[in-house]
Amino acid sequence: MKRRIALLLTLSLTMALPTFVMAADTDAAAEADATADTSTEADTDNTEADAADAAVEPDVKSEGVMTYEEYLAAELDSEVVVETYVQAKQSWWEDKATLYTQDKDGAYFVYNAACTEEDYEKLVPGTKIKVTGFKAEWSGEIEIMDATFEIQEGEYVAPITDVTDLLGKDELIDHQNQYVSFKGMTVEAAGQDEEGNDVPYLYNYDGSGQEGDDLYFNVSLNGETYTFTVESYLCDKNSDVYKAVKELQIGDKIDMEGFLYWYEGVNPHITSVTEAK
Repeated sequence: MKRRIALLLTLSLTMALPTFVMAADTDAAAEADATADTSTEADTDNTEADAADAAVEPDVKSEGVMTYEEYLAAELDSEVVVETYVQAKQSWWEDKATLYTQDKDGAYFVYNAACTEEDYEKLVPGTKIKVTGFKAEWSGEIEIMDATFEIQEGEYVAPITDVTDLLGKDELIDHQNQYVSFKGMTVEAAGQDEEGNDVPYLYNYDGSGQEGDDLYFNVSLNGETYTFTVESYLCDKNSDVYKAVKELQIGDKIDMEGFLYWYEGVNPHITSVTEAK
């Protein structure tokens, strides 16, 4: 009888053993997967952290080249030397180029720099250039004039910065000439047509222009109205943004992107207009 009971116990244990082993294997596999997931998450977090650190790391300048802070502190009409990256080309005419440029610390508007047509074609967004010229101001716009430049190794395309909440604040000028966005703004009347009807945009600031000239339009936020511009050299009449502004209606809510140009106050040069999200 004892042998029979022992045999039954042995059989019972034997039959239960595979289940126990399987359960143990399953637990081990789950633990290994959890460890792998944790490791993967940690690697991802580290990668994202490294990318974030790289994004905010300031540019290391060559010998004799100013930092952005040194450029800001320089006296007007003094010679400046900067390393920066082309973000957009406004125009080329008679071997002179006007460029929107930016590094990781700030932006530089380069006006009428000496430039061959061949070199102008090379200045795609992200191109690194060393610029030597003179710091100047025109109606509040800080720029580099009478400049020459050299194309260098390196590439950087600036991320867009949302400055909507800075409209009307002194801090906005700290982003002068940067690539920026404005969100949820309302289209206001820019002026009147010949019949005295309100219109959403004007050709030139006073309505004296025609198709192909700069477009001026007004937008408001929190009860304040601002004048934005589609600069026709930067975005001509065939560009999407030029066409989009001509389709605006007073009261439309829109999002915009462009460069934070300055003329007697903030006067952004807009490169994109879309319906507000």
